[in-house]
Amino acid sequence: MDRWQAMRIFAKVAETASFAQTARLLHMSPPAVTRAVAALEETIGARLLIRTTRSVKLTEAGSRYYEDCRRILTDIAEAESAAAGSNATPSGTLAVTASVMFGRMHVLPIVTDYLDTYPTMAARTLFVDRPVSIVEEGIDVAIRIGHLTDSGFTAARVGSVRHVICGAPDYFARHGVPTTPADLKRHRIAVSTGAFASPEWRFGRNERVIVHPTLQGNTNEVSIGAARSGWGLARVLNYQIAPDLRDGRLQIVLADYEESPLPVHVLYPEGRHAPAKVRTFVDLAVSRLRANRTLN
Repeated sequence: MDRWQAMRIFAKVAETASFAQTARLLHMSPPAVTRAVAALEETIGARLLIRTTRSVKLTEAGSRYYEDCRRILTDIAEAESAAAGSNATPSGTLAVTASVMFGRMHVLPIVTDYLDTYPTMAARTLFVDRPVSIVEEGIDVAIRIGHLTDSGFTAARVGSVRHVICGAPDYFARHGVPTTPADLKRHRIAVSTGAFASPEWRFGRNERVIVHPTLQGNTNEVSIGAARSGWGLARVLNYQIAPDLRDGRLQIVLADYEESPLPVHVLYPEGRHAPAKVRTFVDLAVSRLRANRTLN
């Protein structure tokens, strides 16, 4: 096995922390992956990975070697793409992830316009309300809401969103308008039981309220629908109810107590070495999202 292939296998093991998953991703047998890494370690004369029955971790030498491998493999891929012309023309399948509602409302229209612009391209979307591992799930571009951890990926900020309390005008006419977060205890509350749900609602000015919802739904659409019907109040991100706010079906209350906005980023792994399909999509997504008045 040549050195380039061995480096490619080692880098994938380092990224997935799994020999078995690397074998599946590279369409190899697990013993072949193990032999390739062992041969690489023997050639280098240093142990690159610590293997236990439950985990695979990089040694100190392995961490340094992985960074060098990643740079070298990226340079090789870029050189090959440039020689073949694929660095100038998008090709293949683009994988994009976002949260469910944001994906449906704001990302899907960008994806379909992108496919219209590049008809030889294909796309795969993963719209889920859970953390997504970009590397393990084969994602090219992620749109993330919230403060980013230090992932080492390239991120372009495209706007921000806010947590807001909303209700229908006829609900406020019948039950009154809350003027402080503590007033929420006297109102009917509908919530989502999604991955990031919490009974503690935090506000600016260090205000916190433990809510006791009367209605719980497994999607944001449930709490928004309940608020829209005049049944009760909901706490959502402002982009999720932008059409209802414009049409007057919902109103925001307690705006003076809102937390600081959450940033929205377009995130991708390869940086300046990204293939044409990623760079062209990122350019379109950043331009469209920054022009979106709901986010800016």
